[in-house]
Amino acid sequence: MSDLLRVVNELGQPVGHDVELELPVARPARSVMEGQWARLEPLDLDRHGADLFATYSAASAEAWTYLPYGPFTDEAVFREWLGGMVGLDDPMFFVVLVQGRAVGVASYLRVTPWAASIEVGHIHFSPALQRTPAATEAMALMMGHVFDLGYRRYEWKCDALNGPSRAAASRLGFSFEGIFRQATMYKGRNRDTAWFSILDSEWPAQKAAFDRWLDPLNFDESGEQRLPLRLADSGVG
Repeated sequence: MSDLLRVVNELGQPVGHDVELELPVARPARSVMEGQWARLEPLDLDRHGADLFATYSAASAEAWTYLPYGPFTDEAVFREWLGGMVGLDDPMFFVVLVQGRAVGVASYLRVTPWAASIEVGHIHFSPALQRTPAATEAMALMMGHVFDLGYRRYEWKCDALNGPSRAAASRLGFSFEGIFRQATMYKGRNRDTAWFSILDSEWPAQKAAFDRWLDPLNFDESGEQRLPLRLADSGVG
């Protein structure tokens, strides 16, 4: 439910609807999230560093274009950067594992418990994870965790020129909200930022769609989907 549903105050002015929510909501837990296809663990340099460097080394330099760091060609440099992310609360990094192997990362960031708002970002899925049920499930697990905590708003932001990220946001059911021009700079260049969000009122329908799509029966013997993912906002498979 958004503030398009308005009420009028005692002065005759339109105002947003009342929110009955005890604030602040809890911060996300640094804990394991387990699914059928993917497992998310808090980032640990010793457990995940070697796997992540190996799987990222298989990716082209294009995979790093829209991230503020990388590409990494030296494992020691990569481990130094990765070690700096371990234990942070914001961003809070999680590693995606498939069959025990670390194949990607994502994080919670801009965690705002007093506004019950949170963002997902620093998403970097290796070729071994991209376009798999595990990739979709990892995102659904992260969404579910924060909505279970009482967050009202889950954000996705990316460079407005990053077509794959924008397509991924739409496929995952995020609503496009607009572009913030000259929002920031990285790697010495301008970034206009595209904003997307999912609201708590939208999550139950989104969750049901994820559950249907992620059902193992939805995939044939070769791993191809039988029915596409259909989410409330995008309708994109």
